[in-house]
Amino acid sequence: MRLSFRRIPTIRHLTGYIEVLKPMPSVLLTFIGICSAVIATGGALSGRFFLVGAAIMVASAGANGLTNYLDRNLDARMARTRHRVLASGRINPPRKVLPLIVTLIAAGLLLSWWLHPIAFIADVAGTAAAATWRKKVTCVYPQGVIASCAPVFIGWFAVRASFGWELLFLCLMIAAWLPLHVWSVIIANREDYLQAGLAYFPINYPVKDSVKVLFVFSLALYAASLALYFAGSFAWLYLVLVNLFGTAMVYASGRLVASHGEKDAWRLYKLSAYPYMGIIFTVMCLDIWWLG
Repeated sequence: MRLSFRRIPTIRHLTGYIEVLKPMPSVLLTFIGICSAVIATGGALSGRFFLVGAAIMVASAGANGLTNYLDRNLDARMARTRHRVLASGRINPPRKVLPLIVTLIAAGLLLSWWLHPIAFIADVAGTAAAATWRKKVTCVYPQGVIASCAPVFIGWFAVRASFGWELLFLCLMIAAWLPLHVWSVIIANREDYLQAGLAYFPINYPVKDSVKVLFVFSLALYAASLALYFAGSFAWLYLVLVNLFGTAMVYASGRLVASHGEKDAWRLYKLSAYPYMGIIFTVMCLDIWWLG
C-alpha cells in the first residue's frame, strides 16, 4: 500500500487560516494585556492570568481576522499586501474564514464577560473599533486607540475592579505609540498607498510635514512612559530601560524629520513594533517582580 501525501496541502490550508488571524500582532496584544494584569496586581501571580491570556488571544485573533477579511480587496491592490492569504486567493472564497472569525469573537466576548463587565465592554468596543479602523479609515485615530487599549482594559479589570493612574498612563503610552507604528509604515510605503487610491493622513500631507507629527508623538510617548514610572512606583530597572528606548525612539523620529527618507521611516516602524512595546512591557513585569 503506497503512502499518500495528499494531506500536505491541507496543512498549508490550515496555516493560511492562522495567517488570517495575524498571529504576531495577536500575541503582542495578549502579552500587553497580561502585563497590564501583572501591573494591576502589583506582581501577585494568579491562575486567573491564564484566563486573561486566553480571552485576549481569541478576541484579538478574531478582531484581526475580521480586519483582514474586510480589507482583502484593498490588500490585493497593494504590492506590500497582495500576497496575504485572502488577497492572493489562497483561501477562496474568502467567506470560508468567517465561521472561524465569528467563533473567536464570540468566545472572546464570553471569556471577557466572565472576567469582568468592564472587560466585556472593552472587548466589544475594541472589536467594533478594529472593524472600522482599517486602511480606508486609518485616519480615524481615536478608533485605533480604542482597539489597541482594549487588551489593557481587559487585563486590568480582570484582576482589579477599580481605576488607577497606571491604567491611564498605560493607555496614554499606547495612544502615543500607535501613530509612530502605523503612520511610519505608511510613509515608508507612501507610493504604494497612493497607487491604491488612498488619500488620508499621512498620505495626503507632504512628507516633510507629516514626519514632524511623528516626532511630536515620540516626545509624548517618552513623557507618558516617564509619568508611568512615578505613577506606578517602579524601580530603577524600568527607569533605565524607558530612558534608553525613549531616547532611541526620539532619535529615530528626529532622524526621519531630517531625512524624510523611506528607509528611516521603515527603521522607525521596525523599532516601534515588537522591540519597543515587547521589551518595555517585559521590563515593567520584571521590575515589579524583582524590585517592587
